[in-house]
Amino acid sequence: MPIPNRIADFLPEMTEWRRDFHTHPELGFEERRTSDIVAEKLAGWGIEVHRGLGRTGLVGVLKGQGEGGTIGLRADMDALPMPEANSFEYRSQNPGAMHACGHDGHTAMLLGAAKYLAETRNFSGTVHFIFQPAEEGLAGAKAMIEDGLFDRFPCDAVYGIHNDPHMPLGTFRALPGVILAASDTVEIVIRGKGGHGALPHLSVDPLLVGVHVVSGLQSIVSRRTDPLGSAVVSITQFHAGSADNVIPDEAVLRGTVRTLLPEVRDAVEQAISDIATATARAHGAEAVVRYHRRYPPTINHAAEAARAADAAAEVSGEAKVVREGLPIMGGEDFSFMLEKRPGAFLFVGQAEADGKGSNPVHHPTYDFNDNLLPIGAGFFARVVERELARK
Repeated sequence: MPIPNRIADFLPEMTEWRRDFHTHPELGFEERRTSDIVAEKLAGWGIEVHRGLGRTGLVGVLKGQGEGGTIGLRADMDALPMPEANSFEYRSQNPGAMHACGHDGHTAMLLGAAKYLAETRNFSGTVHFIFQPAEEGLAGAKAMIEDGLFDRFPCDAVYGIHNDPHMPLGTFRALPGVILAASDTVEIVIRGKGGHGALPHLSVDPLLVGVHVVSGLQSIVSRRTDPLGSAVVSITQFHAGSADNVIPDEAVLRGTVRTLLPEVRDAVEQAISDIATATARAHGAEAVVRYHRRYPPTINHAAEAARAADAAAEVSGEAKVVREGLPIMGGEDFSFMLEKRPGAFLFVGQAEADGKGSNPVHHPTYDFNDNLLPIGAGFFARVVERELARK
């Protein structure tokens, strides 16, 4: 079964919504305008709207024809805190904010599915349309759960999708098991003894200590982690000093850590602490390590992943569905939802042969490919119609 004609007819509308969201990006827990627009559209289609979950999150509730199960469909709404380098008409008008991960498209796709399902109601049971804030590092999914998401809106299963610029348009990646890594952050504060840059022997240079710490941390993956137990340790920030001729008292390192297995996560956290504190001590300095466990690994439930793959195959064809593969070391806070309910998180390709849709996410020239909108909306709608088939 291909994309329903009615959903295909929505492409101009969905494109307009998506580009409007792109023009007016909002950061995590600040998605007030986006949330207002989503709520207004859902209510206009006769969908019951509940707001205030996770601050700016909301849930739309739609009942079908008769009693049945419950399905949750999730889209994230937030943008990234970065400038946009695109020059097209609908580029970001909010300085320092950009939809560089495609959440504008995810929101528009779920709205398209909601409009279609509200018109057709070709299902039994209840659909919960979950519009989530703050996926980018602020754990909006966790905030919605703590506000009673699944207590107030029970779901037999929950599904989400994410665009992928590295895959051909309409190709789905629907894998069982671990698909994305745990995503953690680390901050290392190195405290030395500042002084004059011309008299380094009277100081304890925290920059020098920091350089040795960064070098030492590279041994964690290469020498302290089982080669089959994947891990990534990336120090991405190094802050110290304010003048050319002054050795500062302090240096601050920050970075990201990605792991797939709980035991590897524990071991990497301990190794970072060991290396940083011992290296600092050897140079007469002190290191304070703050390790923050942000997102757990994203683990698809096998049965739900298989059923989601079947729905994807009905939209794009079996040849465009990848059912086996290796995890990716990125992170995703849909993992919190999958810890609470069965479900699956899928990737869907947006790259075309002419290069459209192929710029990577989190890049200042990224843009969501609008040709993906009916495919994503069609997938969401098909999951509902399959899982909640009319009795």
